[in-house]
Amino acid sequence: MDTPRSLDALVVSPHPDDAELGMGGTILRLIRRGWTVGILDLTSGEPTPLGSVATRRRETAEANALLGNPWRENLGLPNRSLEPTLEHRRALAAVFRKVRPRLLFAPFWEDAHPDHSAATKLVEDARFWSKLSKSDIPGEPFHPSRILYYFSVHLKIVERPSFVVDVSDQHEEKLAALRCYRSQLVDNQPEGRPGVIDSVADRTRFWGHVVGVRHAEPFASREPIGLAGLGDLLL
Repeated sequence: MDTPRSLDALVVSPHPDDAELGMGGTILRLIRRGWTVGILDLTSGEPTPLGSVATRRRETAEANALLGNPWRENLGLPNRSLEPTLEHRRALAAVFRKVRPRLLFAPFWEDAHPDHSAATKLVEDARFWSKLSKSDIPGEPFHPSRILYYFSVHLKIVERPSFVVDVSDQHEEKLAALRCYRSQLVDNQPEGRPGVIDSVADRTRFWGHVVGVRHAEPFASREPIGLAGLGDLLL
């Protein structure tokens, strides 16, 4: 896939499927509004009980096609032992300089999965490094203007978002993209009990109910969010 000269938004995902789980509907919505969107998977996500590197690569390609084929790459960092090291920070900062996203999406900063919390720290640190001059990081200095955080968490919590996005029209397509990850989200789910995809649908239905739509995805921000106007608010 050709590397874009710049992106409107880059979603950084600890493993293939986290971007779809946390904000697949929003990705679809942004692309249909003309945004240039990219996804950077940090690890292969393997090994897993029913998966393999080749299987996950195929599943990711199928899911990405259903999202509208945003630019997507895998940074190849180690699954299960992802850490915000200086080496990994430099590699991620180089990607930021290459695709120059205005907006970054990272996993929510609190999670039981060590890879997820490490990914968040890595994104925040690499964003700062990306702007440094007089460094050995490839590319020209660049500073993404903002980080927003999506929820793909392994904690049994009710999210406390800063805002939610209406994804009612994208809901079924999001679920179709999730079903592409058969080895993770379909074939290994417990019989007779709700699975991961069921949980995702219930959560988006809950947040949609809160704001008066059918389905919505929650997001958090560490910093205040500025609005040009109130026209898009769901009142």
